[in-house]
Order: sequence, then C-alpha cells, then structure tokens
Amino acid sequence: MIAELVDCDVYRLEAADPYPTGYDATVDRNSREQRDDARPGIADPLASIEQYDILLIGSPIWNVRTPMIMSTFCDSHDFTGKTVHPFVTYAVSGLGPAQQDYTAACPGGQIEAGLAVQGEEVPDHRRDVQAWLRATGLLT
Repeated sequence: MIAELVDCDVYRLEAADPYPTGYDATVDRNSREQRDDARPGIADPLASIEQYDILLIGSPIWNVRTPMIMSTFCDSHDFTGKTVHPFVTYAVSGLGPAQQDYTAACPGGQIEAGLAVQGEEVPDHRRDVQAWLRATGLLT
C-alpha cells in the first residue's frame, strides 16, 4: 500500500533459512531467536543503504517485538544521518517496542514516529497510512 502511495524502492527481507509456514512453528522459532538474541541470515542482503536519506522499515510484531531478522538488517548498515520511519502490523500489541528497538539498532539514525496497523485490518486503514505518510512529509 505504501509503495502505491509514494514513489519508493522496495526491498523485502527474506530469511536465508525460510521461516516455517505454520503458525506454531513460526512462534517457536521466533521465541528461540528472541531468547538467543539471534541474527538470522538474510537470503539476498541489501548491499548498501548509502543512497537513501529516508528509510521506511516495516515488519510484523512477533511476540511483542520486531523479528530478529530486522536486527540483522540494522546491524548490517550504517544509519548515521538517516531518518527511519518504522511501520508494523500486529495482532494484539500495537507498535510494541519497535521505536526503542530501532533506536538501539540504528545508532546515528533519527527514528521518527511509527505506524501500527492490525494485520487483519490493513486494507481498511488506507486513510491512516495516508495520514502517516503525510506526517512524514513523504505524501503531499
């Protein structure tokens, strides 16, 4: 939806060891990764974010946190001087600690107010997404 509203590059993080398709198996793996402070490998890592001044970083919220693969991504890049706008989908926890997670994971970056939309209701929140994008200055 964001890519439909603003002209932007889109990069999808895929785990080198793909996450399971089943809910319980995904929850189990995510719980282990959080407990172990793991850094899952990325299948096709983005070489650089140097060309970007503004990044919109999106993920689900799993077990009240951003997935550990997001930490892998952030650890792999220098966010100095970058502006980061996090957005998440969730089931029950809203934005959770995403702001704090990205503030810690992106030293030197400016972490702006995030957007949280309940995953099952994303299609119904186009106006909220538009309002958030306007607040970021990315949509006029």
